Parts: sequence; C-alpha cells; structure tokens
Amino acid sequence: MEKIIEGRVLKLGDDIDTDSILPGRYLTLSEPEDLGKHVMEGYDLHYKDKIQEGDVIVAGSNFGCGSSREHAPIALKAAGIQAVVAKSFARIFYRNATNIGLALVEAPEGPDDINEEDIVELNLEEGTLKNETQDKEYTTTKLPEFMFEILENDGLINYLNKTRFE
Repeated sequence: MEKIIEGRVLKLGDDIDTDSILPGRYLTLSEPEDLGKHVMEGYDLHYKDKIQEGDVIVAGSNFGCGSSREHAPIALKAAGIQAVVAKSFARIFYRNATNIGLALVEAPEGPDDINEEDIVELNLEEGTLKNETQDKEYTTTKLPEFMFEILENDGLINYLNKTRFE
C-alpha cells in the first residue's frame, strides 16, 4: 500500500454500523468477493452501484459501531474501497480493518467540509488529508510505522508470516 492514497469520496454520516455495512444475513459467506457484492446493503440496497475501485469513504463519528465481526471491513475492501476517513471509529472495527489491511484514518475536522465525489489525497505518513477539489487541507492521525507495515503487507496475518520468517 502506498503511503499516499488518492481517490473519489463517498460520503456517509455518523454511526454507520456494521449491519449497515454488511447485513447479518450475509455472515454465512466467507469469500471476500462474495461479501463485497453486498456491501452497504443495510444502508442502501443500491449503494454498491456507486462504488468504484479506489474510492475513499469519508464519514462522521463512530464509523463501524455495532458487532465485532470482520466481515464488514472485508466487504468494504473487496468492493474497492481503499481507505475510510472518519471523525472517529468504533475501536473493534478499527482493529478488524487494520487486521485485514484496510486503511482507516481519523480526521476530526475534515469530514464535515468534504462533499460526495470530491477528490482527496490522504498522506498516511504525514497525517494530512487534502481535498483537491476544494483546495483545503486537514490534519489526520498519523499511522505508526508498525501499522503501516501491516497495511503494506495486506493485513496482520501476512505481516506476521513475512516477519516471522525473515
């Protein structure tokens, strides 16, 4: 994963829960591609049709609240979402997303100003979010090096397998 992510914004509000991201009826699915086909169905049955490979979700507070299942971040990643920027995340969702290699970044100030389909540039190393459409820049959390390494290796298991045998 690059330390700089650029993408088109899909905008969501506060308290987007894991059932909105992936309804519980799909928990019997295990392949990421199958999960990705049903992403955001609990929020809007046709939301997935809006998603393009490389999009960045920008949301409000408490993104990923609800259950502790990993299916929700897997579905987002499989659908083509490369990062989620939010004011805050549910802690277990944050951990699950990191474990599967989906970049999450907190930006307390930016999400309210950013609009659907704006183009943003997220610098994971410097902790900045630039709205290229509006020419505005915001501060985000910086990812510690070990977390970036997990993302770079497409998740915790791949990271551990690589570092354990080096």
